Amino acid sequence: MTDPEPLAEGDPVLLRRREQDAILLRLRRGPTTLEGRGILDLTDQIGRPPGGTLAWAGATYTILRPSLSDLLGQLRRRAQIVTPKDSQYLLYLAGVGPGGRVAEAGSGSGALTIVLAHAVGATGRVYSFDRRADFLEVARRNVTAAGLDGRVNFEERDVARSGLGVTDLDSVLLDLPEPWAVLAHAKGALRVGGYVAVYVPTYNQLEESVRRLRTEGFEDVRALELLERALHVGEGGTRPEFEMLGHTGFLASGRRVS
Repeated sequence: MTDPEPLAEGDPVLLRRREQDAILLRLRRGPTTLEGRGILDLTDQIGRPPGGTLAWAGATYTILRPSLSDLLGQLRRRAQIVTPKDSQYLLYLAGVGPGGRVAEAGSGSGALTIVLAHAVGATGRVYSFDRRADFLEVARRNVTAAGLDGRVNFEERDVARSGLGVTDLDSVLLDLPEPWAVLAHAKGALRVGGYVAVYVPTYNQLEESVRRLRTEGFEDVRALELLERALHVGEGGTRPEFEMLGHTGFLASGRRVS
């Protein structure tokens, strides 16, 4: 078993005390001020492997390299985010993987941007568009806090009017009120074999999105919804939880074949 890669200056780190009590920050030299919590100095953690402990503010924290779920759990939200159950399946529908060139519109709070940047890896690229500067700024801050800003290009752009401005893409993901207005642009920006995926909240939007996917000539068109039900697990008493994560959005996708 290889030793874990040591933490480097600028890396995102998670200070975890217990479940639901964790702090995400970038590893820096010198004192760092945490609003409402105080000041700490993590200089001596640079070059050390994750898993060490820190006594601070009367508590002991474990220093971890954050997972994708940690990054999403620490988001500052300005807009409703694409939930993890949907974002992971969107990756599958859109064929997103390491080294991919991916575009998304709109950026929202950056949750899907983080998922995409994590999926394409260090050799991939994400182009994130939003027509609202305030949403774009929130997304940029969240992606930077996650340590993934080096993989993402942000641009204020109305893609329905101006197109995507990039070509030879592997995937296009649309989280917009009228994604069908962008499908022709998306088709022109995709390489042959690339995918477009759409995320919408209502049946009417889903119907129009699928209709336009077909009329624009996309193939392998799919539409679905995911429901998530947690289980309460106990000795001799395992059962479904009384509450579940039901409707959040509809997913649809198509592939440029010709």
